[in-house]
Amino acid sequence: MPLDVEARPATEGVDVSRHRESVEIATGVHWIGALDPTLRTFDIILRTANGTTYNAYAIRGSQGVAIVDTVKIEFSSEFFARLETVARYDEIRAIVLNHLEPDHTGALPELMRRAPQARLYVSTRATSMLKALLKPKEEERRFVYTTVGTGDEISLGERTLRFLHTPFLHWPDTQCTYLVEQQVLFSGDVFGCHYCDSRLFNDRVGEFRFSFDYYYAHIMRPFKQHVMDALKLIEPLSIKMVAPAHGPILRDRPRRYITHYRELSTSSLAGAICNKEKTLIIFYMSSYGNTARMAEAVCAGAEERGGVRVSLYDLEGGEIEPFVDLIEEADALAFGSPTINGDAVKPVWDLLSSLAVVNLKGKIGAAFGSYGWSGEAVRMIEDRMRGLKMRIPISGLRVKLIPTDEELEACRDFGCRLSDALSGGKNEPAVIDFADLA
Repeated sequence: MPLDVEARPATEGVDVSRHRESVEIATGVHWIGALDPTLRTFDIILRTANGTTYNAYAIRGSQGVAIVDTVKIEFSSEFFARLETVARYDEIRAIVLNHLEPDHTGALPELMRRAPQARLYVSTRATSMLKALLKPKEEERRFVYTTVGTGDEISLGERTLRFLHTPFLHWPDTQCTYLVEQQVLFSGDVFGCHYCDSRLFNDRVGEFRFSFDYYYAHIMRPFKQHVMDALKLIEPLSIKMVAPAHGPILRDRPRRYITHYRELSTSSLAGAICNKEKTLIIFYMSSYGNTARMAEAVCAGAEERGGVRVSLYDLEGGEIEPFVDLIEEADALAFGSPTINGDAVKPVWDLLSSLAVVNLKGKIGAAFGSYGWSGEAVRMIEDRMRGLKMRIPISGLRVKLIPTDEELEACRDFGCRLSDALSGGKNEPAVIDFADLA
């Protein structure tokens, strides 16, 4: 097929829900993806009020065609129909997989069968997943793949694809692919969102900013450091268009979305807190005021050491969601809960459950609380924090019923030792658990 193959142009009136043809997004570059407007939940955890798109692309050069990603298997017919309007299968030289999750590789086995001469290009971290995806069928075993990393390139003649290694955005295998001559970044899940609009382009679709930020918060947020590492590779590039794996194609001021990712990944407290100052947040819930008194004493003790900014929050008086931002930027967390029916109270669990989207690895955690009979809450909270990969350097503190002056002093000492652990100071011997003496 000639280089100037005709395809439905990216005009003001494009509406891909009305046809199964490819859409030219740049000269020789075509969208061949699929729409899923009725999807309402993605990967169990994401709500998708507008459905999603599975974006795949075909790039034509004088020396062949490259396919970037495929679609979810249920939408394979749309994918192949659009691909066939822009290329023959015997022209396909390369199949680039930026990410091997099933919504991007569902049509891959059939594409490999139809284009057996093509070579797969995947990241070095993707090989084991690729083998599991394809299984040891004879025709698939013969298929050839090449692993690539940052700076590796393949040429289609006058068009060059350059690879960027961007792991953990959001799987270990993820990469981005940059079309050098036309300055198009095929970004995989990065800069994407679950927002289905048949008009395809960010300057034509409806308002999708909420979906863009929501996607970042649930998919990319736990990997902020990896986002920052990827931005070091992406920001120096000249970019005229970002073509993600989900959601609108970003052709109007694409740099805005790259800048926004940096803003989302940068601590909002960076300029407000001295770099040498650590932060401790104490959350508590109290039935009869006993755990509250413990929390106040822990807070007072933590403040004594200096160099640690301490915040105290009663979970009864606040919504959970705003606390997540605070927790992400804190250095240490302490949770106080009474034991009711052999368990910690629900607001504490609600907050702990919401932290799956936050990277807590290495943060210091602690637990304390008053109880009447059994006192399991503290240990259960500690177990959950360990499951979140937090460090628990100080054993939890339990007090039976109303704390005495001596026990409140132990709470102050508990706070002091938390500050010491946070600032690297010498820890005192383990605090006495007064519950064990009762």
